[in-house]
Amino acid sequence: MKKRVEAALDKIRPVLQRDGGNVELVEVTENGIVKVRLQGACAGCPMSQMTLKNGIERVLKQEIPEIKSVESA
Repeated sequence: MKKRVEAALDKIRPVLQRDGGNVELVEVTENGIVKVRLQGACAGCPMSQMTLKNGIERVLKQEIPEIKSVESA
């Protein structure tokens, strides 16, 4: 499943990179929890939780229905 998550994150990265940020995959647990680390401008942005839940989590759940949630690592 890790390769599928990386492929889905690759679709999101260009949007984050346009704003000076990025996302790093830290871990995919057996129970469907994806842990990521926001980087660059995204790391300190006050909107980072919205980006995480409304952006990254939404896309990952659409692409990979087994994903339960996305958390910051």
